[in-house]
Amino acid sequence: MDAKQRAELIERYREGHRVVVEALAGITEQELDGRPGPDDWTPREVVHHLADSEMTSAIRLRRLLAEEHPVIYGYDEKQFAKRFTLGRPIEASLAAFQASRATSAEILESLSDSDWQRTGWHTEGGPYGVETWLQIYASHGHDHADQIRKARASS
Repeated sequence: MDAKQRAELIERYREGHRVVVEALAGITEQELDGRPGPDDWTPREVVHHLADSEMTSAIRLRRLLAEEHPVIYGYDEKQFAKRFTLGRPIEASLAAFQASRATSAEILESLSDSDWQRTGWHTEGGPYGVETWLQIYASHGHDHADQIRKARASS
């Protein structure tokens, strides 16, 4: 991946919070808890997942940069969404999502070429590096914004 590609992905990463907030604009409590299908997440679950995921991803990034070949552990996203949503308001999770993205984006902007080559091992996917991390999380907010829009359209 070259510097231009990284810059584009970092910008997409930065936009992730905004696109989720836009997808939620004007959402009602009923829409927040609308489940499009039996195996689909509600918009409320999506927002809480984003907070959980982003806080987890922030630590993953830091471990990749600060430790030599760290083991990056997976977690049960579905269980987290089920266990930690519980009808909670979404504002704190949106703030956590935004803060995690802002601090990680600052770190990404300061990386050297050698930092971008750092790697670890993900328990669910094997080799896992800083560039892989960015490729995954640059799209994460956008993908979930689409999921929110689809859930709202089906309500």
